[in-house]
Amino acid sequence: MSSSSSSVLEMEIFRYIDVHQSDFIENLKEWVAVESDSIQPVLRKEVIRMMTLAADRLSALGATVNLVNLGSHQLPDGQDLPLPPVILGELGKDPQNPTVCFYGHVDVQPAKKEDGWKTDPYTLTEINGHLYGRGATDNKGPVLAWINAVETFRALKLAMPVNFKFLIEGMEEAGSLGLEKLLEEEKQGFFSDVDYIVISDNLWLSNKKPALTYGSRGNACFFVECGSKDLHSGTFGGIIHEPLMDLIALLDSLVDATGRIQIPGIYDSVAALTEEERKLYESIEFVVEEHKNNSGVKKFLYGTKEEILLHLWRYPSLSIHGIEGAFHELGIKTVIPAKVIGKFSIRQVPHMDLSVVKQQVVEHLEGVFSKRNSPNKLKVSMPMGAEPWLADVNDPLYKAARRAIKTVFGEDPDFIRDGSTIPVARMFQTITQKSVMMFPIGAADDGEHSQNEKISRHNYIEGTKVFAAFFLEIPKLH
Repeated sequence: MSSSSSSVLEMEIFRYIDVHQSDFIENLKEWVAVESDSIQPVLRKEVIRMMTLAADRLSALGATVNLVNLGSHQLPDGQDLPLPPVILGELGKDPQNPTVCFYGHVDVQPAKKEDGWKTDPYTLTEINGHLYGRGATDNKGPVLAWINAVETFRALKLAMPVNFKFLIEGMEEAGSLGLEKLLEEEKQGFFSDVDYIVISDNLWLSNKKPALTYGSRGNACFFVECGSKDLHSGTFGGIIHEPLMDLIALLDSLVDATGRIQIPGIYDSVAALTEEERKLYESIEFVVEEHKNNSGVKKFLYGTKEEILLHLWRYPSLSIHGIEGAFHELGIKTVIPAKVIGKFSIRQVPHMDLSVVKQQVVEHLEGVFSKRNSPNKLKVSMPMGAEPWLADVNDPLYKAARRAIKTVFGEDPDFIRDGSTIPVARMFQTITQKSVMMFPIGAADDGEHSQNEKISRHNYIEGTKVFAAFFLEIPKLH
């Protein structure tokens, strides 16, 4: 296809999307209205209903849809709860076309009006060009933007430039239960003819400038437990080794006031910063004050854009999350707690091995604890660990997405990493051995997981356009 004919086709596609944007917003309103909270067991039926709605939408496009039953999982109280099915959808089987698989999820984090929302979280509400509602940006909006783009080709009776596959789940916010097993089972089946996998489940770094994400940190979560038995502080305070004091000393040994982790050897596997990578940071649009405003933070540990991004993306960090067993309610309770559990996590970066990290943490805490000569019992465990993910920005898939963004937004995207953990990216890459790309359309101030989550009308509609332009770019890779 010549560049001129391609341009004419893009204009036709973009006009259709502009004309039908109200319909696309109504679709999002319908989806946001479903309280598909995968965290609360009482709402599991709503998650399953949401999966059916998404499957029906794909079927209406002409896709072959398979709702895969994943069985059930056991809650802490022993109750068995059914897992929502996973959608495996397929549209187009032209052997001459490349096949791209889109991953998204339609479950959401909990939300209540009384949490601080200015609108009903399950009623999509437009205010000053922003569409407020739980799931608007994470992840119902991006899933629908992709579907809207496919629908545009169907409505205009255009030849499909690629074969589409869809994997949509309803348990991402609860840890994607059952997904890894399904990917293993389907790597020689559903994924056998997939060329590329695209995930749109994160945000730009900027409020205005588009971005493509090529990496994320992992996450190793730890429990450190100190225990004896409950004692009266008047009878025993001053003559015993108190578990909570032991625990506070242990937690205090983990990280210094500059944010540097104090565990010996923890930085040994972190890759050195190359000149090529450093240059990527120079061109990134990142306004420190804007990031402060988005987060409500008055002061960061680092002052420059480059230092902040380096420590957010490519260096590990350690955060302390809480202490279980310590008295935390109103008033005073003068009991020395019997058993306390400190909870912290390390966001590890590429080349850091989870088993090595665990060993380093255990050895460090045991060393600190031994110097206290405490008779209390120490137990260190790592109940959860997720690996970091890294892609190659020179992969042809990123080049195709970059051209699509330039077509729609008129500028090149920033190439960014994500400081958080995106387990599905690493999972897809490891199991399927396919090219995986993160292609966000939400802005930095969209507030995923927080009160007043939103996606702007501009990002939702232009995001639909950029996916459509991306479909036209993918065949050029072949």
